[in-house]
Amino acid sequence: MPELPEVQTIVDDLNAVGILGRCIQHVNVFWTRSIATPSAKLFCQHLAGCRVGAIRRRGKYLIFDLCNSRQLLFHLRMTGRLHWASPGLVRSPHEHVIFDFGSQHLRFYDPRKFGRLYLVEDSASILGGLGPEPLEAAFTLKNLSGLLRARRRSLKPLLLDQNVIAGLGNIYVDEALWEARLHPCRIAATLGPGEQQALHRAIRKVLRCGLANRGSTLGSGRANFYSIDGVSGTNRRELKVFRRTGQPCPRCRSPIVRLIIAQRSTHICPKCQSHLDEIAALSKST
Repeated sequence: MPELPEVQTIVDDLNAVGILGRCIQHVNVFWTRSIATPSAKLFCQHLAGCRVGAIRRRGKYLIFDLCNSRQLLFHLRMTGRLHWASPGLVRSPHEHVIFDFGSQHLRFYDPRKFGRLYLVEDSASILGGLGPEPLEAAFTLKNLSGLLRARRRSLKPLLLDQNVIAGLGNIYVDEALWEARLHPCRIAATLGPGEQQALHRAIRKVLRCGLANRGSTLGSGRANFYSIDGVSGTNRRELKVFRRTGQPCPRCRSPIVRLIIAQRSTHICPKCQSHLDEIAALSKST
């Protein structure tokens, strides 16, 4: 699933191709369940003739601010992508929604069909419950400490919760916990001040690295991340633990292991992120 760096890369690329100010001439929907709200018929009717005023991101959502005071939201989920394509290009069977901008098409591609599009008058109806943006100035150490102190949940599922922090997913949570030397099963409320600071720094570090490398493309399959021009991100070479099972930890050379935590595949260094440290912290907190 595209996470904050991948979605921001798409936003930046859409802004760079000159889509701002252009008019959506019409929309074709080939799989109606891609449209979460309103109905596919109303979705097409309301978008015809709309001009794009701004393109931005909130969490893992792409947002198009339109001239009629509506917002078009994309949630790409596991395999969703956007293609900026020539109208003459043959449509792929996995391109479920096509926005006609005249000389170019914006096509929503989604092999697994989990992605959803929303056309709303107030984006808060969809985005209102999202947590803070981890790369904004408002996401301070004090802010993160407050989020952690009040919760008795394990770090991995907590950090994946979009209502706690927006934009983090499986890749960057695993990478941040390795960077901070924290076990993913550690209870959030047991972190000391130094550990909270390490986690704060780690979250921002791995996200900035992902942005600088235009996201993480993990392979060559159709479900992998590519931006609107079909170009892959290069952050895979910077990943320390994610999908590196059996390979040496870059810090201590211990083999990386794969766990299942909260039904999610999780990658750790068993030495750098010792489970014994987690047990000791739990003992102190009880």
